[in-house]
Amino acid sequence: MRIHRQLGFLASLVLVIHAGPIPKPVVDYGIAENYLKSFYNLEYNRPDPSFEAKQPEPEPKPKPELESESEPKPEPKPKPEPEPDRLTEKLKEMQKFFRLKVTGKLDKETLAVMKKPRCGVPDVAAYSYSSFSIVKGSPKWQTNKLTYRIVNYTPDMSKEKVDDSIKRALKVWADVTPLTFTPIDRGTADIMISFGTRNHGDGLPFDGPHGTLAHAYAPTSGIGGDAHFDDDEVFTFSSPRAKCYVLFLVAAHEFGHSLGLSHSDVPGALMFPIYSFIDPGSFSLASDDISGIQSLYGPNRVRTLIQPDPNWQMDLQQ
Repeated sequence: MRIHRQLGFLASLVLVIHAGPIPKPVVDYGIAENYLKSFYNLEYNRPDPSFEAKQPEPEPKPKPELESESEPKPEPKPKPEPEPDRLTEKLKEMQKFFRLKVTGKLDKETLAVMKKPRCGVPDVAAYSYSSFSIVKGSPKWQTNKLTYRIVNYTPDMSKEKVDDSIKRALKVWADVTPLTFTPIDRGTADIMISFGTRNHGDGLPFDGPHGTLAHAYAPTSGIGGDAHFDDDEVFTFSSPRAKCYVLFLVAAHEFGHSLGLSHSDVPGALMFPIYSFIDPGSFSLASDDISGIQSLYGPNRVRTLIQPDPNWQMDLQQ
């Protein structure tokens, strides 16, 4: 009988433990905070839990003097509206962009998206047209004849395979617009392409393996159009090996930014911010990408015109 009572007590204890809320690990909130600061313009200072303990005891207020009955009492000032929870607001914005359930809470689905490898360009600060987006201010190149230069090379691939990957990535956009891309091997090109790690000279450091893969700048003077690739990642020519990223796919996305496109919220579109493997041999631009780039530069009237398909649908490959 004593054994049964002990077992019953232990079972009750287990139920009590599991019935209580399980707090999110602090590291998860750190991931979310950094993600929203990087990609959703979050301005947020985490409250210090020991703040209240540090505050001195307030001094007692002096007793007010007795007021004359003839003097009207001042009306109480309205209480200020509480500031909105910026973290919750930005979580909702991110969840809406990725077509998740909008809760404003750091659930497992939201955290899983935050941990996926992606482009380093923010998802906000753009003008949306349909589902595709162009960079705020609609910057675009004022010429259709652009140059590019590969400043240095990743050790992950041969020089020939890097050259070929970059050439094919630019051709993706040339096929549907009047744009042409000519390589140069010295001097300053419109699109300067480089590989680097961590602090690589532009004030936007990379974060090491399996985070942000690359970033690029919209068409402007100076650094505008340039594309930087994180050399802490392992780039491949075409193989979908684990923890490796096909340079052609990453570069084609970044060159969309170099031409003036922002991120699309359409899963499966090239300009969707999260990396997803697609066989380079069968790759083609989504209708959303074509609509976006042709809104800036128009269609390619020399080659066979590729029209956006309004009924296009493509499943996101995980």
